[in-house]
Amino acid sequence: MINLLFICHGNICRSPMAEFIMKDLLQKAGMADRVYVASAATSTEEIGNPVYPPARRELAKHGICCDGKTARQMTRQDYDTFDYLIAMDRNNLRNMQRFVGNDPQGKVSLLLSHTSRPGDVADPWYTGDFTATWNDILLGCQALLRELCPEVPL
Repeated sequence: MINLLFICHGNICRSPMAEFIMKDLLQKAGMADRVYVASAATSTEEIGNPVYPPARRELAKHGICCDGKTARQMTRQDYDTFDYLIAMDRNNLRNMQRFVGNDPQGKVSLLLSHTSRPGDVADPWYTGDFTATWNDILLGCQALLRELCPEVPL
């Protein structure tokens, strides 16, 4: 089993969108039993809060439900538990250092670094554009899934 943890600042927009987009891709590919997917925050600001309503609506537009998801902060133990810790942007990477140190096992990356268009996932908290964020995350999740499970047709 491969264990993936998606990370953003508050765990109410981008990282839960990535969690549920990846779960959907895995389900459709018949691979849900091979990869465990979760998400977390680097901050404590939103702990216990549900997915932000506009993010939830964007997922729902694509037939994806995220009911029951609440924000949690990542922990040092996550570094041992998860095989991949995938950040949404460079600020998340910087904030993750207090949990993962200098990443001795090379588990940490940016989601879009797995694509031909590396960079930061658009932050809808500031842009208000949840569709652009969806597009970034979908692109990143598809590329990451191709890396992890090359036999999966997308």
